[in-house]
Amino acid sequence: MTSRDNILWLQCWRDQQIDFHQQTFNHFLTRFWPGLDMALGSRVFVPLCGKSLDMIWLADQGHQVIGVELSPVAVGDFFRENGLKPNRRRVGQFTLWQHGRISILCGDYFALKPADLGDIETVYDRAALTALPEDIRKHYVSHLRKIIPDSSQIFLLTTEDAAKNETLSHSLEVGEEITALYAKNFRIDLAHIESVFELNPDAPDRPAERAEYKLYRLSTNQSAA
Repeated sequence: MTSRDNILWLQCWRDQQIDFHQQTFNHFLTRFWPGLDMALGSRVFVPLCGKSLDMIWLADQGHQVIGVELSPVAVGDFFRENGLKPNRRRVGQFTLWQHGRISILCGDYFALKPADLGDIETVYDRAALTALPEDIRKHYVSHLRKIIPDSSQIFLLTTEDAAKNETLSHSLEVGEEITALYAKNFRIDLAHIESVFELNPDAPDRPAERAEYKLYRLSTNQSAA
């Protein structure tokens, strides 16, 4: 992200403007993750992790979890709110917070190198991609491809607005932005979709609009060859 974007993100955490934070485990994660049939001890990367409780769930499944988060407020809140007392040390451009199976690198995602993450088997992206400004997402995906092994897979959750008068059959297609961002380097499988009607909290008098919650499973072209 640009320095301006970084400043805005840090300010959101200082001001606790974090409506995106989920207070429970993500139901797509708990429902579909077991289908990946990953071995105990597998290493999972959670980019732009905030203070996501999903890291607790992943660790409870026996995985080694490593997140990256720019805001020290978010990282500190994660460990404090979950009653964990982490060890902290400086590692290159990051501060590494660790407790049990969970590690969080506090610093800039775009400064990550493969050695910082180790042998990642799966990337869990619930809100990292969609949290970024649209003009940064291409760089996010490009950098991700550089720092994970060829054998890695991605468990990607998105929320996509449905166009007016769009039929459900159109929703079953891979989103145009997902195709543009990932198709060059990844094979894309739209594994599940849920269509829901939601009210806009900023305009409660307007009719509910349809949103599509989608689960994508991606593998690198090299690993899938």
